[in-house]
Amino acid sequence: MADPGAGTGTQQESPGRREGIPLGRIAGVPVVLAYSWFVIAAFTVIVYGPVLARNNPMLGMAAYLVALAYAVLLLISVLVHELAHALTAKIYGWPTQKIVLNLWGGHTQFESFTSSPGRSVLVAFAGPAANFLLAGGAWLVLGTDSLGSVAGILTNIFMWANFLIGVFNVLPGLPLDGGRLVESIVWKATGSQAKGTVAAGWGGRIIVVAIAYWFLLRPYLAGDRPDFSLIMITVLVGGFLWMGASASIQQGTLRGRLPLVSAAALSTPAGGVAATGTVRDALRVQAAGTPSVVVCGPDGRPQGVVDPEALAAVPAAAADTTPITAVAFPLAAGAYVPEWSKGQELIQFLSQLEGRHYAVVDHNGSVTGLLTQDAVLAAMTGKRQGTDRRRQGQNR
Repeated sequence: MADPGAGTGTQQESPGRREGIPLGRIAGVPVVLAYSWFVIAAFTVIVYGPVLARNNPMLGMAAYLVALAYAVLLLISVLVHELAHALTAKIYGWPTQKIVLNLWGGHTQFESFTSSPGRSVLVAFAGPAANFLLAGGAWLVLGTDSLGSVAGILTNIFMWANFLIGVFNVLPGLPLDGGRLVESIVWKATGSQAKGTVAAGWGGRIIVVAIAYWFLLRPYLAGDRPDFSLIMITVLVGGFLWMGASASIQQGTLRGRLPLVSAAALSTPAGGVAATGTVRDALRVQAAGTPSVVVCGPDGRPQGVVDPEALAAVPAAAADTTPITAVAFPLAAGAYVPEWSKGQELIQFLSQLEGRHYAVVDHNGSVTGLLTQDAVLAAMTGKRQGTDRRRQGQNR
């Protein structure tokens, strides 16, 4: 359910777009009920209502209200699970952005933080531990024999729901909480969190295969036919886990390549020319062995990039009279980075900028290189990107 990943970055919600219904704050943490939760609530009523009515004829149509109450109790169980993550993380100073309760249960979304293998495991296992405590409390209440029929049914459901949530989440694979144990073991052994994340992601895929075998393939091989609701639940849960595991593998792979992302290493040499200069000035920079030319404003800050094709199209006789700005396209506002920028810090900064080109400057603010989005993506993915597009239409 929750996936309190170490080092998870903040995800900003699009302006004007609400992902659900705000339920307020608990211990300072915003809680949001996603609209998708109503899908699983309806599914629970439709599937579980008839089962309750068949097993408890005295309920009649009230069986569907009991099924709805079951969906609400499940929601509360998930909320407690996520709060356990958030409150444990708070002990270590990890900032929690929000808790979202959705179709798949829920997740706790953290802002950027620095973790360690041990702390990651403790935060992850706080969720299942809370569910086991709820299951134990419900078991004690059931033992008092003081409940009515409906209360007894709901308490029994609450007990088993929390027990199963706890057990399910300690399975050793991401995106489940137990995957953090696998990640931390590999992380501790190799010194690489990225390798741990990839290993835990593969653990999640193995869990999906095991679930499919146990609930679908095994019954068929034994000559049985699983009912439709079991097939649907298995497919939905398996699909969710497979997507989460695949995302974890991708995230770990990208994180492992972060050390390769460096402004100095990925940029091409570039020189700066004042915006008052001409094409001749740009040609002199290129003749000195610097392939890229960056146009700088009156304050010395980069504001544009010379287009090589446009530069080459200027007749030699017009080089001294053609403004350099005539053969350049604009950089996005603030699209320049220090040459020592690298790793996650560089990625997060570039993600906030528009455009595909970024000037690289030294300690004195002088232009030393030109960095492209394609070069950064190639370093992150290990795949060569498409042809570098320098037209201003690509920089909007």
